[in-house]
Amino acid sequence: MPGVCVKVACVGGGPAGLYLSILLKRRDPTHDVTVHERDPEGSTYGWGVTYWRGLLDRLQEHDPESARAVEEHSVRWRDGVAHVGDRAARHHGDEGFGIGRHRLLAILAARARELGVRLEYEHPVTGANPPAADLVVAADGAGSALRNRHADHFGTEITGGRNHYVWLGTTKVFDAFTFAFVETGHGWIWAYGYGFGPEGSTCVVECAPETWTGLGLDRAGEAEGLALLEKLFADVLDGHPLAARSSGRAGAPWRTFRTLTNRTWSRGNLVLLGDAAHTTHYSVGAGTTLALEDAMTLSAALHERATLPDALAHYERARRAALLPVQSAARFSAQWYENLPRYIHLPPQEMFALLGQRHSPLLPYLPPRLYYRVDRAAGRLETLRRLKRRLGPTIARTAQARRLATQEEPGRSRRPDAVPAHRG
Repeated sequence: MPGVCVKVACVGGGPAGLYLSILLKRRDPTHDVTVHERDPEGSTYGWGVTYWRGLLDRLQEHDPESARAVEEHSVRWRDGVAHVGDRAARHHGDEGFGIGRHRLLAILAARARELGVRLEYEHPVTGANPPAADLVVAADGAGSALRNRHADHFGTEITGGRNHYVWLGTTKVFDAFTFAFVETGHGWIWAYGYGFGPEGSTCVVECAPETWTGLGLDRAGEAEGLALLEKLFADVLDGHPLAARSSGRAGAPWRTFRTLTNRTWSRGNLVLLGDAAHTTHYSVGAGTTLALEDAMTLSAALHERATLPDALAHYERARRAALLPVQSAARFSAQWYENLPRYIHLPPQEMFALLGQRHSPLLPYLPPRLYYRVDRAAGRLETLRRLKRRLGPTIARTAQARRLATQEEPGRSRRPDAVPAHRG
């Protein structure tokens, strides 16, 4: 870490802030590192998080102690199951992992303390009272108060999604990553479910706005809304209840996902980390992974670069490049669900195959059944595989250029918006 950066304040006690504090103290135990978290210790808004083997390998490289604890308390699966009405299809895929968010935070907090990090809970930090430090890390989520204080400088922009979603938990322990699509008189509604431990699973429910209002979910109270969802997804829940937040915070608000970007990630000695810098649609399950990878890159840059400005610039360049394919995948994944009627009536195996291919930039531009046949053929022929790999990014770049050009048309507003304080 540059010699001028001996005192570090991480604002936000989520995975990003805690893991950065661990890595900084591992590299140099003499540095003064404090994590400031507004909530009481042990409280969290979420249920479980999901990740893949690649992240576990990187955690092992950076801090074997915390990596072993994370793996020990994770559940794993290899299968994905899609239920469409009374039809179902199962696919054997890559190894996935789930861990309770509360468990992950407890592991990282214990490791940080062990290394000498000060953890200050119930200590809110606003843009008006930043801590005095050589480096202040805004790891306080998508609603970052530190970032919102200087939103014009950071160039914060929000792109709203179309569908409504709600983040729930259930005592049903799914043995596979489970998708359930249910047709109603007002359109389709669906859930993603994955286990995070012996006590239960995360269950995210999503639907189009016309389905949300048609079912009365926009007007229903919490208990009424949960009862309706339990009825709709009774087959996959096996009689288990759904529950709202796992912490003391009230309510189970439906939201529309908002993709957050920033023109720059630093201002003087203030730097953005994790969701404060960027968000990606929850359907790719990458939020926690990206936050932890941000921490890895920032800690390395602070250690290897001679000055703080150089370290922060290197961190931003490296992470922006790494994020591009994930952000593209997230954008196409969200669009796949927003255009669900295009795929939902395919035969189960075809529909499930395209569900797995929803990140593809080529899929929106081909008829679904044609894409399925091309994809199957590409799996057998190397020439077609190369063509598919070449065409996909080309089409994605063209679509991105058109999207940006449309956004920049005269009369279209690109005014930055402040984001409410939600770290989900």
